[in-house]
Amino acid sequence: MRCKIFVWVMICCLLCFVTGCGYKIGVRGMMHPQIKSIAIAPIHNNTLEPLASDVMRMQLAGQFQSDGALKLKRLSQADCVIYATITSVKNSTLEDASFDGGVTYTPEKFRLKIEVKYKVVIPGSGTMLLNNATATGNATYEILSDPATARSSALKFACYHAAKKIVSQITEAW
Repeated sequence: MRCKIFVWVMICCLLCFVTGCGYKIGVRGMMHPQIKSIAIAPIHNNTLEPLASDVMRMQLAGQFQSDGALKLKRLSQADCVIYATITSVKNSTLEDASFDGGVTYTPEKFRLKIEVKYKVVIPGSGTMLLNNATATGNATYEILSDPATARSSALKFACYHAAKKIVSQITEAW
């Protein structure tokens, strides 16, 4: 009985010690101490992909919120602003559809790749924190029943990957 109590006391002491170290994951990261917030300017779309800029902006906002290093604010209230342009959205075939002996159907597989160029600027001063940076995102998809839905999901996933890279590059660029 004493041994069990001793073990529980040691575990509690260890937990108190570990949680009291002051180490925080994902909060403020390596950001410059004067930069605490960011705004996302409207994203330009230089491609023919419909709604790509809206999807990219939504994914960027979600990544900044989940990262927690910078708070999202309006353009007039933020410490810095990200300006982004979608420069290309490419779709390529990975595998053609096939029947395996007439029994098993394998659908076509595609890869959607998005490329985003962006810069981060301090408003008012025009100081560039990041200039001419590029991020890419990839997604693979298969067309099973609805090609538009499959491609739309792939675009969302590719934008998610690109947004994740952009946020990590911004928050760790210091």
